[in-house]
Amino acid sequence: MVPISAPSDRSATPTGPAGRPGVRDRLTVPVLAFGGILMAVMQTVVVPLLPDLPRLTGASAGAVSWMVTATLLSGAVLTPVLGRAGDMYGKRRVLLAALALMTLGSLLCALTSDIRVLIAARALQGAAAAVVPLSISILRDELPPERTGSAVALMSSTVGIGAALGLPLAAMIVQYADWHTMFWATTGLGATGLALAWWAVRESPVRQPGRFDTLGALGLAAGLVCLLLGVSQGGQWGWTSPRIVGLLVACVLVLTLWWFQQWRAPRPLVDLKLASRPRVALPHVAALLTGFAFYGNSLVTAQLVQAPKATGYGLGLSIVQTGLCLLPGGVIMLLFSPVSARISAARGPRVTLALGAAVIAVGYAVRIADSRDLWMIIVGATVIAVGTTLAYSALPTLILRAVPAGQTASANGVNVLMRTIGQAVCSAAVAAVLVHHTSLVGGAPVLTLHGYLLAFAMAGTVAVVACAAALVIPGDPDSDGTRRARGRTRPSRDEALEGA
Repeated sequence: MVPISAPSDRSATPTGPAGRPGVRDRLTVPVLAFGGILMAVMQTVVVPLLPDLPRLTGASAGAVSWMVTATLLSGAVLTPVLGRAGDMYGKRRVLLAALALMTLGSLLCALTSDIRVLIAARALQGAAAAVVPLSISILRDELPPERTGSAVALMSSTVGIGAALGLPLAAMIVQYADWHTMFWATTGLGATGLALAWWAVRESPVRQPGRFDTLGALGLAAGLVCLLLGVSQGGQWGWTSPRIVGLLVACVLVLTLWWFQQWRAPRPLVDLKLASRPRVALPHVAALLTGFAFYGNSLVTAQLVQAPKATGYGLGLSIVQTGLCLLPGGVIMLLFSPVSARISAARGPRVTLALGAAVIAVGYAVRIADSRDLWMIIVGATVIAVGTTLAYSALPTLILRAVPAGQTASANGVNVLMRTIGQAVCSAAVAAVLVHHTSLVGGAPVLTLHGYLLAFAMAGTVAVVACAAALVIPGDPDSDGTRRARGRTRPSRDEALEGA
């Protein structure tokens, strides 16, 4: 066993007058949450630009689509790698590096119109995907137990909050100002988040030192690139094309070799022995399914409300109005994060996860019942946002209870990666459903309402499966509160391994 420093007990170290926490301590949670919101905003802001970027950059539509694909791929690859690096070299240090890369990417986007530089800059921004798992790990190490649940719930909700805020803000900037202004704004926000994190966040003493598994990182990167590139480009290149088939076959071969390498490595990038235990593996499965179910709402709603009124169901909304329709969901995620923490504290995170997945399924039932009236669309999307808040807040809590303190960042990085894969698969699945349900309106092919409803039914079914996966996760041996009654803040490494 590699010795691990004991977590800091900030509650036992008064840093302000009368034993109260200092200003920096009180701002740790909001500053980390701000970083999580920035991450989601960075992923969203480019969406309103996509239709106009071919004209603005002189590039093809296929090349422009890589501004989204590059961020997805780099984020998926870097999240587990940076999570592991955080466990080894310091979570604050790696968090600052991720925020710095995100900000640098925004700055490069603001300075250029060259599509090659834009794609490379967006790949740099993908590093921000590691902000949430690193922040959750810092919260576990630094906060007293009574504050950890609500803080982790808030941190998990930042993904939806940032996405809901980023779309309308970016759309308004693009509509009323030069498109580079949007990236100048995100550069300023990124620099602010970086400065605040440097000032307010302390370095955690909890580490798992050792040699970084470079071979494992390269193998995982190669496998994920093949997987996500094949899934994301399958609709454009053709699912039976040699390129897609080759990528998927290569993905299976590379990840199989990577699995054997990780299983035998003395200090693996991903501890597969730990990850294969039910208390860790099932939350990862639930994360993949929940990511799929969550993303279907955002993906389909944006297209549905912007459909022309001539379709008979479309509302003909602008991108700004579309963003405003999704905004209530972001607000509700912010308001419900403490509620989800209370449910987890009272009933356990398994119940919260199962309840969240069930609420997502109910939200899709609302969408299927009525997707013509704007107010019902907003109600259905908001119900799904409530379920997503419950589920996303429970997932990291389940991981934190099941892994050693020295592996929290890497384990949560893998959990976030599973969400990302779920979203990528959802995007491909929704596109496959919608492309087969079109009709002619005014001589032009448009998507039918039946296709949208099938997409909702598919996402709702996946949510039901996620609920079932949550219910079979083994119980937490500390759920009876005996550990808290003894005044112990966290399980030791050996206890966590036994419980997992």
